[in-house]
Amino acid sequence: MSNTLSKKQIEKYSRQIVLKNIGTFGQKKILKSKVLIVGAGGLGCPVADSLCRAGVGVIGIVDNDKVSISNIHRQSFFTSKDIGKLKVKVLKEKIKLINPETKIIIFKEKITKKNIKKIIKNFDIVVDGSDNFKTKFLLNEYSLKYKKNLIVGSISKFDGHIFSFNFQSKKTPCLKCFYQSEISDEILDCESEGILGPVAGIVGNIQANEVLKNILKLNNNLDDSILIINLLTLNFRKVKFSKKKNCICKNK
Repeated sequence: MSNTLSKKQIEKYSRQIVLKNIGTFGQKKILKSKVLIVGAGGLGCPVADSLCRAGVGVIGIVDNDKVSISNIHRQSFFTSKDIGKLKVKVLKEKIKLINPETKIIIFKEKITKKNIKKIIKNFDIVVDGSDNFKTKFLLNEYSLKYKKNLIVGSISKFDGHIFSFNFQSKKTPCLKCFYQSEISDEILDCESEGILGPVAGIVGNIQANEVLKNILKLNNNLDDSILIINLLTLNFRKVKFSKKKNCICKNK
């Protein structure tokens, strides 16, 4: 990639280049960045949308699911014409229409211990858009191991949780420090618990915002906190937590 922005790029990204925290130097960082999104659903869709529009150079998307009619109310990339299609293929096609400059790498598989190293190794930042704690803890373990920054999101009913872990810092706690006991996936089950569509969009866009802050090395004020939001009461609060002595991150 060229070290200078083209006239077209300057015009395309002009509304964020004008921000004093970004400028042309910051935009070049965004264009060179590589972000992996795990999950192409309610969180993954708005994350991918915002990041491709911002100019992220490479976006990887991991999901083995197909679009169903129940996805459409909260998964913003999909329409009724996409039902039955692989989510990652639909996202790739539509992202290329939004921003042809962004390289899209799709993984039509479920992320597991067997394939996670191969999948995450070439990305700078990992975004969790999964709907189960097994995957979230797996991403936490391997992002910590390979010092990848990790942005975690969870949604249920009217509620959202967002974490932003800078695993290049030895002081940063991890997801296991917060969830010290076993957590049931039932609380993330949209089928039984329900989810208000805009909750997914808002939480996903906050995750995308945290990704861009990481790329630009802006203040990460979620390093030792969880952001908890409730859209029924419009209550937003940050709760601090610290490294635990018996956690997997204690010696990292």
